[in-house]
Amino acid sequence: MMYLRWIGCGCFPANNRGRGLKSEIDSGGEDVFDSAAMESAEKPDHLVVMVNGIVGSAGDWKFAAEQFVKKLPNQVIVHRSESNYAKLTFDGVDLMGERLANEVLSVIKHRSGLRKISFVAHSLGGLIARYAVGRLYEQTSEANSLDPLSRTGSEKGDRIAGLEPMNFITFATPHLGSRGHRQFPILCGLPFLERTASQTAHLAAGRTGKHLFLVDKDDSKPPLLLRMATDSDNLKFISALHAFKRRTAYANVNYDYMVGWRTSSIRRQNELPKPDLLATDPKYPHIIHVEHGKMDNVSCKPISTLVVDENTNFEEEMIKGLTQLPWERVDVSFHKSKQRYVAHNTIQVKTYWLNSDGTDVVFHMIDNFRL
Repeated sequence: MMYLRWIGCGCFPANNRGRGLKSEIDSGGEDVFDSAAMESAEKPDHLVVMVNGIVGSAGDWKFAAEQFVKKLPNQVIVHRSESNYAKLTFDGVDLMGERLANEVLSVIKHRSGLRKISFVAHSLGGLIARYAVGRLYEQTSEANSLDPLSRTGSEKGDRIAGLEPMNFITFATPHLGSRGHRQFPILCGLPFLERTASQTAHLAAGRTGKHLFLVDKDDSKPPLLLRMATDSDNLKFISALHAFKRRTAYANVNYDYMVGWRTSSIRRQNELPKPDLLATDPKYPHIIHVEHGKMDNVSCKPISTLVVDENTNFEEEMIKGLTQLPWERVDVSFHKSKQRYVAHNTIQVKTYWLNSDGTDVVFHMIDNFRL
């Protein structure tokens, strides 16, 4: 475990370490905060939960967590989750989501004064976080008679783990799974390789592999990711996402060999921005396009009402479900970077000396964070 943390820490200049920053092991993860702010009369009241991806650890978010607290010392406490690390990330999205939910509840129990909550997740961590918020979702009694997707602003009093949900942010997350259509780019879009990957994913990544390639059939239910694109059973996945003031998906346009552009940005092929529309912001040189949320005009029907068979277009059903809510899409390109071949990790600055070019992406996330 200590080895994983050391690897995740990276190696970055001493001036990147804030003098007032403090870290504490807490509830299976690590809390990062400004020590002076915690001793003031008004302590930070916004909990930011950071979630790692497959075979990752809490150390993956070390750089971003420290930048968060340095920029917003009086506003946030960052919790780097570690309930799902290394081989535990093969246990399946549902089991990992349950573990994350329990970890979050434990953090809140031991931290007084918290009022708001946000999630920042990388890769598989985005799916784990989506499951966890469905588990932690609390609908206020005053709003029970209203359609949860029709409520906005002051009408929306729903809570996540008893706190006001603010930001739900993912980086290179396979929201539509990894099945076919170049969603798992390392397979080069070759039909034979994509079929083989779907059939053998469980051998390499256990239940998680089945979930990612949508071949799980627990109790004859539809694939888990399909169920997570709506309010299903007793878990209100879409209502939970809707409770957040802001939902943002950062996506690599190219050179991400683990997660394709479409699945990480929740788009159909014809909805991807055209190359001639992409522009570079000098402040954030690797952010090439920002699309503010729009939602499809569809109704939120429970997955149980759908006839799911071999002819069902799983990807289209997931897009319809998830785009009932407005998402901000942030398209990222490291095309001119020497670190482009590790874009999947560079987008979150997993290890500073290998992924430092993603610093502007992390700062873009912090600068646009809703407090």
